[in-house]
Amino acid sequence: MRIKFASYNIHKAVGLDRRRDPERILAVLREIDADVVALQEVDRRFGRRESVLPLAAIEHGQYRAVRLQMRPDSLGWHGNALLVRRGLDVVEASAIPLPTLEPRGAVRADIVVEGRSIRVVGMHLDLSGLRRRHQVRGVLAHLGRCDPAPTVIMGDTNEWARSGGCFREFDARWSLLCPGRSFPSRRPLANLDRIVASQDWQLAETNVHHSALAAVSSDHLPVWASLMLPEI
Repeated sequence: MRIKFASYNIHKAVGLDRRRDPERILAVLREIDADVVALQEVDRRFGRRESVLPLAAIEHGQYRAVRLQMRPDSLGWHGNALLVRRGLDVVEASAIPLPTLEPRGAVRADIVVEGRSIRVVGMHLDLSGLRRRHQVRGVLAHLGRCDPAPTVIMGDTNEWARSGGCFREFDARWSLLCPGRSFPSRRPLANLDRIVASQDWQLAETNVHHSALAAVSSDHLPVWASLMLPEI
């Protein structure tokens, strides 16, 4: 079984031209054509915290949003949202509060694909290195309270180190993938957007999606990984 995962900080759908253009973000998602997508900065920061991506526009296409029912106008939790391709069954979803002074969070969904259960976490970590480490511990502690399942964690880590920093919190049970430089989108210098897979998975391919449209749609480029689960 081969599944394509993607992570994308959409910068509240504001591109480098300073225009808020949700349809442009949706077009980039169509280019990537992933099975599961973790989005960051998908909700407005103040007020009702409504999503910058219209739910109807998302669900008119190839995806369904994983609904958490945290806020009526929000797509996710503290700007984090998960999209799954139509035909995949979401059996459980929850928010993961993260320790920090600034509102941060992560979201988790358990999905059934071809009769097999997998788990996905989308997250957006803090600018502070110490808080990032605490937040990764929080995510791992949450996962430790769940039933075991092949798991993929992805998002904007804000970690400039390639393998140090908060990534030291992952032990040998995890594979730290490095799709490539994704920030800033015009001339990428840093590997801020990362994917971490449990040892259940085999890596087929991983990369940064650097199309002409993606280069102007947000200050981050999307990253993706194609992962395989061996037959039981």
